[in-house]
Amino acid sequence: MPLHAPPAPAPALRSVLAALGSPTAVRGARIPPALRAARGTLKPELPLPVHVLTAIAGSGPSPRTRLTGWRFLLRGSGAAVGTAETTCTADGWVFSQFGEGPYVASTENALRRAESLTASYQPRLLSVPELYMLTLWLHADTEADAAAGVLAPADLLVPLSPAPPGIAPDRQHRVDGLLPLLIHRVTAPLLRTPA
Repeated sequence: MPLHAPPAPAPALRSVLAALGSPTAVRGARIPPALRAARGTLKPELPLPVHVLTAIAGSGPSPRTRLTGWRFLLRGSGAAVGTAETTCTADGWVFSQFGEGPYVASTENALRRAESLTASYQPRLLSVPELYMLTLWLHADTEADAAAGVLAPADLLVPLSPAPPGIAPDRQHRVDGLLPLLIHRVTAPLLRTPA
């Protein structure tokens, strides 16, 4: 198996299980309809560390990432129907929110395709907030600490669908090929002078 997923911190998993076990948490008004309508027990699977790309528009060091949480796909009735996210606070890992939408299926499909690669990778999620973009980050160092956030030129990024216009979704891009495009897309509006 080419994907070497790091285990989620035990407190992160416990916080998701506690939220799933809470009737008010899983049936409340702010819960996505797909999760409220799910039959049977929802099971958290495929935890992925979520990193945010930072310093992309700065003139300082090259873009970095920072770990912001863990996202679990929630499986119910044989299909992924949503996500559960955790975040790290001063008190440790806590449940953050449930989610749904196109990134659920897109993440699952990207992971399935990554399984067929010949090289081994550590799967992560990388968010680019300035572009409203989420990617599957296939980190080449399978033994790396999941909290470490150094993008290596040979790492692969798979923009999840829907991707921003002009960026091909659901295709593998080397970091050294896609990162310059992302930087340009973020910094180009900053470089335009007002008329």
